[in-house]
Amino acid sequence: MSDVLPTTTNRLWAWTSTRPWWVQVLAVYAAARLATTLVFLWVASVQGQNGWTGPHPGYFPYVGFMFDGSWYRAVAEHGYPSQLPVGADGLVQQNAWAFFPLFPVLARGLMEITRLPWEVVAPTLALVLGGAAMLLIHQAIAQGAPRAVRARPGLPLATVALVSVFPTAAVLQTAYTEALALLLIAAALLLLIRRSYVAMALVVLALGFSRAVALPMAGVVVVHALVRWRAARRSTGTDTFSVRSGVGLAALAAWCFASGLLWPAICGWVTGVPDGYLQTQEAWRGVRRVTPFYGWTYVPQFWFGGWAVPIVVAGFALVVAVLVVPAAWRLGNELHAWAAAYVFYIAAVVEPGSSLARFLLLAFPLGAVTAGVVTAPTRARRWWFACVVVLLFGLQVLWVRQMWQANDGPDWPP
Repeated sequence: MSDVLPTTTNRLWAWTSTRPWWVQVLAVYAAARLATTLVFLWVASVQGQNGWTGPHPGYFPYVGFMFDGSWYRAVAEHGYPSQLPVGADGLVQQNAWAFFPLFPVLARGLMEITRLPWEVVAPTLALVLGGAAMLLIHQAIAQGAPRAVRARPGLPLATVALVSVFPTAAVLQTAYTEALALLLIAAALLLLIRRSYVAMALVVLALGFSRAVALPMAGVVVVHALVRWRAARRSTGTDTFSVRSGVGLAALAAWCFASGLLWPAICGWVTGVPDGYLQTQEAWRGVRRVTPFYGWTYVPQFWFGGWAVPIVVAGFALVVAVLVVPAAWRLGNELHAWAAAYVFYIAAVVEPGSSLARFLLLAFPLGAVTAGVVTAPTRARRWWFACVVVLLFGLQVLWVRQMWQANDGPDWPP
């Protein structure tokens, strides 16, 4: 009996390794999403009456309407208010301006074409976008991290596997925007690696209408420019870095920065409230104040009480350790810079609540770092990798059960 699992694993690996890379990627992604579907069906079967669905909802209502899915549906069907809603206390209330438009606009277009409802179209769109994102993640690792791939030849596919089973990867098949954002981030990084700067600028513009994550991409462009400049100074080959190159990359970095501010600017222009987007974001916070890193001064105390400081310090130390281990330095400069810039960015701008784990899904190069640590062409390391996959998926089951299931009383969104 002890030989059954290794034999089955080896046969599956042998079958997969003989197929084209894109077939391998989609097979891994499809297997992960099928397993997640079973988890959603199980949790839906024990879901009670809630503000989004009736008791024991079917699969599509459960992944299409719950939590932010209904906000995106409202955007798709009704657009954005021209005036910010204000409560009796004079403060801006929660409203649709907190939710970026590209995903609901794409879903609305497909709804018009197919005549299918939101709860079918939006999760299916996210599922397809997630599959495309995995293809781009594979190529970004393969082309952007040659040293890491030489050390671990199976690293691109291993990264896809870890991202696919990440605890919050369940949102890749719900009416959320993570799948679209992951696709655009991977595409932007791959285009930067290939030095397709104009195409990257277009992708980053789309990213600016997808989620509030375009700003750290400016830092990645700066790192890319510095590495190119330094390499050109040391090289006697054909790779040069002229004044024109520097100006172009500076303009690209500024473009990324502006793309990150475009949606808040549009919100202010339409509503007539210059900081309307920030006031809208404040409506979701425990303390109505959007100040960099301020959330870390009070949220951890809520969750952990007297243990807040040591737990936060340990968490930050773990993230820093992941970013500085040898497997991280073997990543390409662009991938490494994105992981560091994005983690720093979300630590600065988000309230560290229950959604933080979902935001970490977009730091996909950290999956490559993890895969680089636990994979190697040895039988023992393959077992370590299998254990990490099982652990991550087990945490995904826990996440769906604890976070996606709506509770009767006060609840935290996933």
